[in-house]
Amino acid sequence: MPAGRTHDRITLWTLPLAASLGLILTRNGGLVLILCAGFLFGGLMLGPDLDIHSVQYKRWGVFRWIWLPYRGSMKHRSPLSHAPIVGTVLRVVYLGVWLGIASLVAIALCNQIWQMGWTWNQIGEIVGRSISQHKLAWLMLAIGLELGALSHYVADWLTSGYKRRKTHGWRAFFPAKRRRTRRTKKS
Repeated sequence: MPAGRTHDRITLWTLPLAASLGLILTRNGGLVLILCAGFLFGGLMLGPDLDIHSVQYKRWGVFRWIWLPYRGSMKHRSPLSHAPIVGTVLRVVYLGVWLGIASLVAIALCNQIWQMGWTWNQIGEIVGRSISQHKLAWLMLAIGLELGALSHYVADWLTSGYKRRKTHGWRAFFPAKRRRTRRTKKS
């Protein structure tokens, strides 16, 4: 597997490709900017290696503690952390839970200290309105997050495949033949 810095380089070197494809498909600079932000965040901060003590994990600085339960519950390179779509969705939901908890505390403090009078219904309406009015922007963010993580997955797969081919030849890419075992009769 490539080292963390190699994954960073791959993410940064493939960013122009993602931006170009986004611009060709959308012809909208704002959406491409959102796609690129998601790509960088997905590749540098929210990548699959948050399940180990990695460069991505260290980048969270004082907030890295929020990833400790995730690290403890995930086996490295498991389908839940290193599978396309599933891994990204799981990390986004996990981060969303932490952001939701932080929001609950922040809103309660604001209401208590400054008497803001915000209700959960108002907050829900604002979030729902944002999602419904900016569906394409949210979609581009999700695609960017997934593509950023995908650059990591592909690098891992190619490196592992190369190492397997180097040691086992082309047979490494095909399922192993099962050996038949003879059953003996018990007397």
